[in-house]
Formats: sequence, structure tokens, C-alpha cells
Amino acid sequence: MPVFKYSLKQYDKSKMARASGRDLDVSFKKSVEVCNAIRGMNVEKAKLLLEKVIKKEIPIPFKKFKRNVGHRKQLNGWKQGKYPVKAARYILKVIENAESNAEELGLDIDRLWIKHACAQKGPKLRRIFYRAMGRSTPKIKQLVHVEIVLEEK
Repeated sequence: MPVFKYSLKQYDKSKMARASGRDLDVSFKKSVEVCNAIRGMNVEKAKLLLEKVIKKEIPIPFKKFKRNVGHRKQLNGWKQGKYPVKAARYILKVIENAESNAEELGLDIDRLWIKHACAQKGPKLRRIFYRAMGRSTPKIKQLVHVEIVLEEK
């Protein structure tokens, strides 16, 4: 089984809980924007936000990867945004996993907030897409690692 490490160095086992999703089949850019949107939030607020993104009620502001992104009138302070449904669904699962880990450690669930949320590039799946006249095109799928660390205030 592979051994992996978390990118957060100051981890305190007495008041923090963590979870990670490895090799997720989601867009890296959308995962980064969702993690930036929920970092520093209360867990209940973050879960509510992600559920509304899945229902396409609230968009996520795209601040880093904003090229050719349409404007959303629901975003008051920021113009560009999208509804990354698949990324929100996977990150919501990782948050629920981290919350159950916190409950297992004996932390108070009502006082949890997201201290660390990040998305990193994982391995690439390389395949070949066969074309006409004996040619072929590479078909590369980028997988993503997502890390969530919760802290009790």
C-alpha cells in the first residue's frame, strides 16, 4: 500500500482531524477553486455551500483560473464564477469523512472549522485515442488529491 503525507506540517492530534481523497477523477482547476472558497469556513457552512453548489443555486468565485469564465450576478464582490458540481460532490465527501474522523477522536463537531483545504495534482492516466489513416492522439486524464484538515476552536 502506498504511503503518503499531508502537506500541513503543524498537525496537533488533540484538536485536529484530517481526511484526504486520493486519485479523484475531477478537474484540478475546479478543485483548487472550491478549496479556496471553503478554506477558513465553519464545517456546517461549508457543507451547506457545497450542497447549494451541487443544486446550482450558488456559484463558486473563480479567482485563479478565471480565463473565459462567465459572470454570475449572485457573486456580489467577484464577477467570474462557475458551478463545479462534480468537484463539490467529491470534496463534500472528504469533508464528511474528516468530520467523522473528528467525532471518532472526541472533538466537538459544532466548533469545527476548516483549517487546511488543498488540491494537488495526482498521477496521469495515459491512453491512446486511435484516429483515421493509422494515426493516434494521446488521451491524458489528470487525477487529483484533496486534503482537508479540521480544527476545533
